[in-house]
Amino acid sequence: MDSIPLSAQFGALALLLAFSAFFSMSETAMMASNRHRLRHLAGQGDRGAKLALDLLGRTDKMLGVILLGNNLVNAAAATLVSVIAIELFGEGKWALSAGTLLVTFAILVFSEITPKILGAAHADRLARVVAFLLWPLLRVAYPVVWFVNLFVDALLRLLHLKPKGGDENSRLSVEELRSLVVDSGSFIPQQHQAILLNLFDLEHITVADIMTPRGEIEAIDIAAPIDEIKAQLATSYHTRVAVYEDDPANIIGILHQRRLLAEAFGGEIDHAILREKMAAPYFIPAATPIYTQLQFFRENRQRLGLVVDEYGEIEGLVTLEDIIEELVGKFTTSQADVGNPLAWDTDGQVLADGSVGLRELNRMLGLDLPLDGPRTLNGLIVEYLQDIPEMGVSVKVEGVPMEIVQTQDRKVKMVRLHRPSAA
Repeated sequence: MDSIPLSAQFGALALLLAFSAFFSMSETAMMASNRHRLRHLAGQGDRGAKLALDLLGRTDKMLGVILLGNNLVNAAAATLVSVIAIELFGEGKWALSAGTLLVTFAILVFSEITPKILGAAHADRLARVVAFLLWPLLRVAYPVVWFVNLFVDALLRLLHLKPKGGDENSRLSVEELRSLVVDSGSFIPQQHQAILLNLFDLEHITVADIMTPRGEIEAIDIAAPIDEIKAQLATSYHTRVAVYEDDPANIIGILHQRRLLAEAFGGEIDHAILREKMAAPYFIPAATPIYTQLQFFRENRQRLGLVVDEYGEIEGLVTLEDIIEELVGKFTTSQADVGNPLAWDTDGQVLADGSVGLRELNRMLGLDLPLDGPRTLNGLIVEYLQDIPEMGVSVKVEGVPMEIVQTQDRKVKMVRLHRPSAA
């Protein structure tokens, strides 16, 4: 080094530190990059994203060439600093110690910490750029990297730490996807977030969770006088009405009122026409997931089905609209007496119908009532008390104070809920 000017040695040292900074920044940028965003960009034809994904698919080779280059450069920088220190201060031990400290400081600041911070802060952008430089380096240094990785693989196998192949670590679970949607912030409107979050629950929701209970099904008795049936149809809020004969549990068909328009205008409706126009009932097992049922509705061209238990007894009724509303929320109603959505008033109270579903209560009031038992507020209270409560009885279920306001026909009709302290 005696023939090389000192300025050239300092220039070479700066160049070595720059190379070390490049390798450190590349390592951080590649490992911190968002693989899902890179896949999206690669799908749009971004060549840098494609190269980055290819390198990430061979992490051992990529890290091998980065660490190989980084260690070679750092070792060369340390040697060069020692030579410079000897030329400037002689061969004293203090000179070598000072040189070691200076090169350590320089590597930490200029080649490690600063580049790694930059790499982490702009990982996705830098990964697509450095991939163009790392790829030819890997091609050139591949024999050395391959030889070093032989020992690395052997050590990992010996320790039973050999990572699985493929990109399994980059796959997201349902809960991780849910967290991504929740953390999406302003990128996804709140209403769209709610729909996406509802989609994650489809596998855990059955038709029994969203059905209209049997006691609330609007149905007509085909054995009743025709004038009574006409009056009931004229005041019905539904286009499809269940038809039973004598016993409400004996549903024999579904009547689509639009099919009766011609006969209604002609005044020719009678029992025979009603039987002719009604369709056969469509039965659904209570445990059917709503996503599966949505597919069944589409395949069978149905919009309404009767939910039955394991004994074939009718439990309730579910429609295509019920499933859609479970996904997107209440968007329309045909009921004339439906009030405002459930919400706490200024006193922390709300008046709820006993037939309201517990899922809806949890969602609208921010509660955590159990969903593994009864599906309605009435069922929850009756199961908890093991009795039909009288009006004025108060109870506390899962930390939620409840007051029975009205009972009717052996069931709780109206309940006043009080906001729990943690809600």
